[in-house]
Amino acid sequence: MLHLAAGTDERWGQWALEHMDAILLDHAHCEKKAASTALSMIFRYPDRPQLMMPMSALAREELEHFEQVVALIRRRGGEFVRQEPSPYAARLMAATRKHEPGRLLDILLCCSLIEARSCERMQLIAGALAERGGDAPGHELHELYGLYNGLLVSEARHHATYVELARGCVQIDEAELQGRLAELAAHEASVIEAAPREQPRMHN
Repeated sequence: MLHLAAGTDERWGQWALEHMDAILLDHAHCEKKAASTALSMIFRYPDRPQLMMPMSALAREELEHFEQVVALIRRRGGEFVRQEPSPYAARLMAATRKHEPGRLLDILLCCSLIEARSCERMQLIAGALAERGGDAPGHELHELYGLYNGLLVSEARHHATYVELARGCVQIDEAELQGRLAELAAHEASVIEAAPREQPRMHN
């Protein structure tokens, strides 16, 4: 369960395929940022031992995904280059509370929602590729399909990891946690709805 308050129009996947090189570049930046965020949690919260190993493992996996995407960009004749940051994550994180332990809880839940939205978007891309025959071995789109279909399990697991860490790191009852997750999910949906549409991005 991805806990998203609103789903993406299913046509988004086909639109993404029309802008695949730009989407791949943004995807690489997303993986790099995800690794950086996981590492930052280790440095920001050294007093939370429950975070150390899960965040370390997650950072390594995000960097592996970053390397996979960059390698595919290069095989397609492109290169990983600087990109103006998408406003999505900053606008989502603007809803986090300023004081602890609410801030930690909110950061973890916002990270879970970013992973959930990424999973949903990758699923749409994989579905659109399958519609074009990319799920067939030897098809020109098969490598793209393999990337996006192959990442779905880990993206969903990252979402669940962040929710579970929120549950374990902050003294809060389950009803309150689910209530705050629903509030942040509603905020995330509004951020997605207001995202600029002229630039092909994973979270536009």
